[in-house]
Amino acid sequence: MKYLGWDELVPGAILFSFDKELEKDASEILPEDRPYAETNSYTAYVGDWRVLKPVYNRDLCIDCQFCWIYCPDISIISRDKKMIGVDYDHCKGCGICVEVCPTNPKSLLMFEERIDNDEALAQWPEKE
Repeated sequence: MKYLGWDELVPGAILFSFDKELEKDASEILPEDRPYAETNSYTAYVGDWRVLKPVYNRDLCIDCQFCWIYCPDISIISRDKKMIGVDYDHCKGCGICVEVCPTNPKSLLMFEERIDNDEALAQWPEKE
């Protein structure tokens, strides 16, 4: 049986993130040490698919980990249950992380790909 690569699958196909069942929670394993399946985009650069990108504001983050839990591509970088950034090599710009962020204003917002992150942070809405 030939396995298809992540870029050969038909819409609606089920993709598994890992080659085997993990012995412990994925959050306890550094991303570079996880047994990624060939169908996982972790091994391929897909950042150029994005039109919009999530920008992260550390000052507003409460480390709830909702963005990490809901990200379909494991593009949220978290260490010791603390959000530390976005992996733009694998983020496709879906915006799910922004939708699930509970802070007000949100600690993640979507910006056009061409906007520099420092410029995006300067445009952040003020806390009410």
